[in-house]
Amino acid sequence: MPTTRPGPPPPHEPVRRSVLTTRDGLDLRAEWREVPSPSAAAVVCHPHPLHGGTMHAPVVDALFHALPADDVTTLRFNFRGVQGSEGRFDHGRGERLDVEAALMALAERHPGIPIWLAGWSFGADVSLAVDGPAVAGWFAVAPPLALVGPEEMVAGRDDRPTLLVCPEHDQFRTPEAATAVTADWAATEVMTVPMADHFLLTGLDVVVDAARRRLGHG
Repeated sequence: MPTTRPGPPPPHEPVRRSVLTTRDGLDLRAEWREVPSPSAAAVVCHPHPLHGGTMHAPVVDALFHALPADDVTTLRFNFRGVQGSEGRFDHGRGERLDVEAALMALAERHPGIPIWLAGWSFGADVSLAVDGPAVAGWFAVAPPLALVGPEEMVAGRDDRPTLLVCPEHDQFRTPEAATAVTADWAATEVMTVPMADHFLLTGLDVVVDAARRRLGHG
């Protein structure tokens, strides 16, 4: 079973570092921001490992630091093969075990609270394919809906809420295209980020506000 081995937090540092262990035996580098009595929790997954994606990518970083203000404990991690995490890139297959390890770590540490699976780009696609009893729903930012096949995404077959946050000018999947691909998905909403593209150099505040409304009480 996936486990977490937290280390002591650095002095005056709100980020706690830990190691997550996947079902296939890999250790992943992870960071937490915890609140004393969380109303919810979120796993936040990063963009494509082969294109520079890490847990410190801008959208991941923004969600990781913003959500605790709304009583949401956040956990981010490096996918297998990225900056200190063991293993190697597995085209979205093994990475599902990475998300599962993070989900299980949160569920063990905070039993009974709703946990959201969130991600940006590659991380969004992978998170949409992972499920568990503690999952409250999915928050997918700029999902290409191609790096993992939509038919493999459990979120599309589930009545728990899924929000796809799609930049208006996304180079890989526009809001209109995302709406078409997910037309038969259950409990799914597509939200447009005006004037933004896939990399969200503008519109990041819109993404954060949407996450606070959906996951917390912002």
